[in-house]
Amino acid sequence: MFYLLHGDDEFTSREQLKKIRREGDFEYNQDTYSGSEVDLKTILITCDTLPFLSEQRFVLIDGLPKRKRGESAKAAASEKATEGAATGKTKKGKKGKSASLTRAGFEKALAEYIPTMPESTVLALLLDEALEASHPLLKAAAQHGKVLQSTLPKGAALEKWIVNRAKTAQVKIAPEAASLLANFIGNNLRLLANELDKLATYAGAGATISAEEVRQLSAQVQEARIFDLTDALAQRNRKKALNILHDLLSDGEPPLKLISTITSQVRSLLLVKELAQKGMRAGQISSTLGIAPFIAEKALRQVGNFNAAQLEGTYRQLLATDAALKRSRLAPEMALDLLIINFGG
Repeated sequence: MFYLLHGDDEFTSREQLKKIRREGDFEYNQDTYSGSEVDLKTILITCDTLPFLSEQRFVLIDGLPKRKRGESAKAAASEKATEGAATGKTKKGKKGKSASLTRAGFEKALAEYIPTMPESTVLALLLDEALEASHPLLKAAAQHGKVLQSTLPKGAALEKWIVNRAKTAQVKIAPEAASLLANFIGNNLRLLANELDKLATYAGAGATISAEEVRQLSAQVQEARIFDLTDALAQRNRKKALNILHDLLSDGEPPLKLISTITSQVRSLLLVKELAQKGMRAGQISSTLGIAPFIAEKALRQVGNFNAAQLEGTYRQLLATDAALKRSRLAPEMALDLLIINFGG
């Protein structure tokens, strides 16, 4: 059996993968290979190996080889390369590796192998991209296995996903609460699933998650709302920033926590500006700083509104405000109002 799991929704693909593992009789006969690192011959030998003390063997190929320089997405593999990959030998009798194949050669050789695979083997190929309808692996899966395509939901489909995910956690979620999660977290499904699990545990089985509970309990939503505050400040829209600040305070957000989060965000802006000046993009910045991709993208948009000196001055001002609040020298609301009025000055 061959499963092709492809599409940009990596979270759902991996959940489907877990289901396949749970439903099979694999025991200790499970192997995982990185398609970009392991030669095709090794993968095929493993697939041909009969399982030990169980009915089935499970083999996962995580990704495909990277395309070589100059190789087009639709490049056809040469007959010689395909033969070398399938048999493990070239015409000269030397061992062949997938590293010597183009990506197209790897794909074609694997697709041609699928019909000959032992019935005891369950092979899964996991890809974070959607394949075209004419792709040989898609055709092989349609004829000899199963195609599972997962696409990231957007808009109304994302809110529907949140509602359905809440049902699996044995709770309901109010429309406004689902909208809050969708707007502030976006289609980062793994993060959404974690937040829903936390909210469901708090609400209890059979209960309905309210918008108020999302505002109070979801750290991601709170952080995103504070990002809206810094967004307003970056646009020099102090009126909007003050409105957001007072909304957060009326929702019970502790002033010291607000200061701490804003300080952390300004520090992130300083680091993002430095990395952006070195030519890094959002994905690289996200990995380097260990922050969520959507936060890196937002920060990149914000840093263009400030020079380094302004950010450094604001950071020092935040630290001073934090110290003054802890010593009770200023009323919390007044301290935060003054901070916003002078932000970036």
